[in-house]
Formats: sequence, C-alpha cells, structure tokens
Amino acid sequence: MIDVHCHLNFHRFKDDTPAVVERAKMAGVTRIINAGTQVTSSREAVILSEQYQDLYAIVGVHPHHADKVAPGWDKEILELAKHPKVLGIGEIGLDYYNYQSNGIVDPKLQRQIFERQIEIAHESHLPLQIHNRQAGEDVIGILKAHKDLLQDVPGMFHCFAGDMKILKSALQMGFYIGFDGNITYPGLAVGETVELRELARLVPLDRLIVETDAPYLTPLPHRGKRNEPSYAIITAKFIADLKGIPFETLVEQTDQNVYTVFDKLR
Repeated sequence: MIDVHCHLNFHRFKDDTPAVVERAKMAGVTRIINAGTQVTSSREAVILSEQYQDLYAIVGVHPHHADKVAPGWDKEILELAKHPKVLGIGEIGLDYYNYQSNGIVDPKLQRQIFERQIEIAHESHLPLQIHNRQAGEDVIGILKAHKDLLQDVPGMFHCFAGDMKILKSALQMGFYIGFDGNITYPGLAVGETVELRELARLVPLDRLIVETDAPYLTPLPHRGKRNEPSYAIITAKFIADLKGIPFETLVEQTDQNVYTVFDKLR
C-alpha cells in the first residue's frame, strides 16, 4: 500500500531514514510520499525522492509557516514543483487551532498564502493536498472561489477533520479524503464535533485514502511513540474493520485512489 502523507524530511528521521524506509517496505508499504511544510522541508522532500526509488514529494507551505516565508518563496515552490517526482502542492490550507507551540497565524495571511499556492498548483498542473483544522468553512469557501484553477481531480484533504457539512462539500467538489492514525483514538478530538470514525464510515471507499503523517498521529497501540510509514498498515486494518471489508480490498482500492489523485505516480 501507499503512505500518501508523511514527513521523513523532518529532523526526527535524520538518523535512521534508511531503516525506516526498509521497515515500511517489509511491512507492505510500497511507496511513500513526503510532504513539505515550508520551502526548506519541501526541498528536503525532493532530495529524498532522488535518493530512494519509492519515495516521492509534495511541496508547499503549511499555514503555520505563512508568517515565516521569505520574499520569493512562491518562485521557489514553483521551481520545486517542476521536479518529475513532485506529485502535488501541499500541505497547504488553513489552521485556526491555537497550538501552544505556535498559536494562530493571522488568518488573513494564511488565506493569502493558501490562495497563492492554489495558483501555483494551477500553473504546475498539480493537485492539492489540503490541511484543514477548525477552518473548514473558510477552506471550502476559498476552494469554491478558485474552482476554475483546480485540476479535474482537485486533490485530497489530508488528515480529515470537521463536520458532516464540510465532508459533504469536499466530496461534492471532487476531493478525496485522507485518514491517519488518530482515527484509532477513542472519543472526540479537542474542538471537534464529530468523531473521525463516524466520518470515515461515511466516506465512499472509492474516495478514501490512508496516510500516517509520521512522525505524528501514531496509531494505537503505539501512541506516544514516533510514527513511521510502516504503521500505515495498522491504520488501514483499523479502517477496514470499521467499514466491515477485507483489508486487501481496502488496500487495493485506496492505492487506486492515490493513483487517481496523483496521476504522476502511475
């Protein structure tokens, strides 16, 4: 299967990337897509894609870093997007959750950076990988306002969270829906109104994608430890049980979904 979103380009993997990649392969994860969160980590994702045959990259600026970009950042992302192993623009979007380590970046600035990256994706003929946390209405509003710039298959919502209205809108616009290891956690996440498990049950199998967000969102029973791509198998098995389908069926369809969204991967 494919881990469609992780961060082996982050510092926490600097000492053992080859071992992590090998463990993923042994577990049955055949391809890994690393997502950038700023220019530097996007560049590192591209470098990793050149070092490993089955690693790919998505490049972009996360809303947390919307206030930290340097002049010309968009030209750098646009240039990185030309690389043959760059599959999309992400992770991009809006985040209105008040993190202790980051706070909330000025929403107006977040929107400006988000909108510019939608333009970059259009110029690059690439799909989007969307980050949304407690900003669903604004994310959907911006995507609808820029619908003429989206690809025929516009992309995916990474680590989906939100309510039924946001899910319905994303699906109606043609987006695919990604779920991570936090779907194994019981109860509601802070600030959310609908459990991830309930949302996952409603997503059609042919629009669902599995990811890890490693090193974050480690699935049970490993919660509290560093996440890694091999754990995508745990999340996939959990979702298969949740939907009452064989694990193999879920893997076959979700991998096909990834190829549909990121057609450069074919």
